[in-house]
Amino acid sequence: MTFLFNFFKKGGAKAAVNNSTVTSPIENSKYANWTKEQLIRKLIERDSLEGNTNKEKQKQSYVGKKRKSANSDIGVESKKPKAAKKFDFSKYDTRFIALKFAYLGWNYNGLAIQKEPTPLPTVEGVILEAMNKCRLVPSMNPQDYKFSRCGRTDKGVSAMSQVISLKVRSNLTPEEQANSDNDSKEIQYVDILNQLLPDDIRVSAVCLRPPKDFDARFSCKHRHYKYLFNKEGLDLEKMEQAAKYYEGENDFRNFCKLDGSKQITNYKRTIISASIMHVSGDFYCFDLIGSAFLWHQVRCMMANLFLVGQGLEDHTLIKDMLDIEKTPRKPIYDMASDVPLILYDCKFEDMEWKEENLNDYKAIKYGKSVNTLMMGYQLKATVATIFKNTLPTTDVDFQKRTRINLGDGKGKVVTNYVKMDKRQVMESYEIVNKKFKQKKNQKKSL
Repeated sequence: MTFLFNFFKKGGAKAAVNNSTVTSPIENSKYANWTKEQLIRKLIERDSLEGNTNKEKQKQSYVGKKRKSANSDIGVESKKPKAAKKFDFSKYDTRFIALKFAYLGWNYNGLAIQKEPTPLPTVEGVILEAMNKCRLVPSMNPQDYKFSRCGRTDKGVSAMSQVISLKVRSNLTPEEQANSDNDSKEIQYVDILNQLLPDDIRVSAVCLRPPKDFDARFSCKHRHYKYLFNKEGLDLEKMEQAAKYYEGENDFRNFCKLDGSKQITNYKRTIISASIMHVSGDFYCFDLIGSAFLWHQVRCMMANLFLVGQGLEDHTLIKDMLDIEKTPRKPIYDMASDVPLILYDCKFEDMEWKEENLNDYKAIKYGKSVNTLMMGYQLKATVATIFKNTLPTTDVDFQKRTRINLGDGKGKVVTNYVKMDKRQVMESYEIVNKKFKQKKNQKKSL
């Protein structure tokens, strides 16, 4: 009761009530005619109000000190955090490299990064995001650093030896980069990326000094594909016989997707080898090596081999489809599934690939991650097998229906199979190209 105590100590109340001759601060105020009891009651109210105010100030001061102390303990300053300093790429040298990597494709929306959002991430999108995160490239725009890919793979397709080339940040000057003795001082590109990438994308090697004018796409001598399939219900000998028709230079307009946006007019491609090879158990593969391939070409080639293997078409089907005078326009058919397709290898000349030097810890770490991934898929396959065996089996009569093998284990069931030479055909590539141009021009004029 500080206010009340001081008031009485100074004799203020006595002067106000009993001593009219004494000049008092309250003498001419509204309190002049109050009784002693009224004055005391008013003073008590004011003292109580002042006490509550002081307590609130003390509480706020205490809370403020506690907050400051807590922030100090965890290293947080009361000031606004400073904006992150932008990484200045102009202060660093760059170098042109090539990277070799592998990936399992069924979790991705294909290899190539897209301008528009995709249902699943793309392999390149994940890789470039990792490179941008560790400041190897300045942006997510491939055009900013001379980017090129060897072979574009579709959604679901895997690769064991894919290659990209691009400019990245370097620890070395251009003069130092030319000398292989300085390689140990360079950024460990393979190790850094593998620490950031998911387990189903692995970088296997880097080429620090690609040949002059190297381009991952145009410098590739040939691509090697493998398409896996189960031999059940297939005549492998007829498939091998049919596959040989693919070899050599041929026009593959009937074995690809006709896309007007690409404006392709030359559909000739050279196949170095095409054969049916055993993989393990009941699994075989269509082993294919060629200089270059059209969009969906391998999957279209495989779809027709399945028809031959099932006995739905003669092995001469492939020969007739490659004869553009006999089959000038592509018959309508379903292409084979994407998941069994693998880009197995890409061949380049004069490439000095540098693999990562794995110490014991890294070897165990990366080996364990890949083994864990493989074990997970094997467990799922085993569970699926047990699931199948526990279900009752039924005999399905397919005498009046045909299940066309598409490589996915499911296929397509049709009531009446129509021979390829009796099917409806697509528009010629000339018409497809022309329609695309017209549509593009119409959009520009709007």
